[in-house]
Amino acid sequence: MRALISVSDKTGIVDFATSLNQLGWTLIATGGTLKKLREAGLEVMDIQDVTGFPEICDGRVKTLHPKVHGGLLARRDLEDHLRQMNENDIQPIDLVCVNLYPFEATIAKKDVKMEEAVENIDIGGPSMLRSAAKNFRDVTVVCQPSDYPMVIDEIKKHGNTLPETRLKLSAKAYTHTALYDSRIAEYMRKAAGLPEKLFLSFDVVQNLRYGENPHQNATFYKNPEETGYSVAFAKQLGGKELSYNNIQDANAALSITREFSMPFCVALKHMNPCGAGIGKDLSEAWQRAYEADKVSIYGGIVAINRPLTAEVALKMKPIFLEIVMAPAFEEEALQILSTKKNLRLLEVKMDNEKKGCKAYVGVNGGLLMQDADLECLELTPEMCVTKRKPTEKELEDLNFAWKIVKHVKSNAIVVAKDGATAGVGAGQMNRVGSAKIALEEAKEAGITDGLVLASDGFLPFGDTVELASEYGVVAIVQPGGSIRDEDSIKVADEKGIAMLFTGMRHFKH
Repeated sequence: MRALISVSDKTGIVDFATSLNQLGWTLIATGGTLKKLREAGLEVMDIQDVTGFPEICDGRVKTLHPKVHGGLLARRDLEDHLRQMNENDIQPIDLVCVNLYPFEATIAKKDVKMEEAVENIDIGGPSMLRSAAKNFRDVTVVCQPSDYPMVIDEIKKHGNTLPETRLKLSAKAYTHTALYDSRIAEYMRKAAGLPEKLFLSFDVVQNLRYGENPHQNATFYKNPEETGYSVAFAKQLGGKELSYNNIQDANAALSITREFSMPFCVALKHMNPCGAGIGKDLSEAWQRAYEADKVSIYGGIVAINRPLTAEVALKMKPIFLEIVMAPAFEEEALQILSTKKNLRLLEVKMDNEKKGCKAYVGVNGGLLMQDADLECLELTPEMCVTKRKPTEKELEDLNFAWKIVKHVKSNAIVVAKDGATAGVGAGQMNRVGSAKIALEEAKEAGITDGLVLASDGFLPFGDTVELASEYGVVAIVQPGGSIRDEDSIKVADEKGIAMLFTGMRHFKH
């Protein structure tokens, strides 16, 4: 039995090759792999001793030869193939262990030149993987170091890998080359200025019990590249398995959390915040978020941007929550909340955020792609368009409300006071309807003065401003941009309300 080994990632390769050698396999290798295996004391044939042809063109051509691909592709069950191999002095190759030049790592480097990228496009490697994968009935193809132990174990037990294993390894090899080629195609198309063709690849995290509803199947995938504020890369420390809706809600909560640097807490239901607060410490932030809506938080999801303390864990414990997310959990806090066996505790990295990422939404027969909405302008007094200017305290609350309203389903209105939400109006068909919901929530909570209001879209009429003044709103932030902006400004001036225009909207459909 003969094994051909040619790897860029040499993790575990010496142990793998040693095991094959001890099992009686003949080893063949190329370039750097040959050198490494020989340095480890293994007896290894040089690929050019197999092909009878030297490596040329700086190693660009070394395995593209009939004695390699004939040895891989010939079917052992066809006499004609065996005869042709014999006539051409081609020996069978029974195992290929190949991983590819690091193209993706190369283009990820800052200011990489096209010449360097092109030299890291592997040609022989994908060709060998595809040849071996095509002939999986006879040939074992290995492209992932994580599969080395399983392959060795099967050869020890059965003399060779099992047919079903070779099929799985074949599928992995084709996936490996498909992803590799898609990255190259993406890079070259961008460099050539060709119309974009979208290539996506994600890795399975888990098969979910069901989707949005019990009759829908669902699977959770993650991007191969880790990023911060991501439930896909979170570490679950306790509780039940996440559901489809849990994941959606957790993602929404983390998206809000990333907006804040000071201690912050948000409680979320059905992808909309029901309460959020900032504070001098986590305890104050939690208390403000909880007090904002003690009813809706029941069965909700909570995210905080500081390590969870025992003090706050004790406050959370009596409340029925689905998920608590934090960058870390103090040991005592973990012990307190772990007594609630169904409560999901997620440790989430809140750094290493990927910039310039895309957001995708499936539609019937297609896919929408856009830049993720990661910007949020810091509000300044210069944005004010009314006679009355916001006080420093009002400006702080406006900034807080503006960051929250960005993550509420459109039409969206958030009213706030003292670093906490006082009311949230989400997803109504008209903006006045959303405003009335948010303002009524504040009134029911007994907050009737000193409120600020944030709107995710412009206010096309003065009616929302008129309504806001009746509920004690003293300052408003909105994108502006309506042909009737003057109507809103006029009403604001009449009511003594400060109004800021950002010039940036945050619709969330």
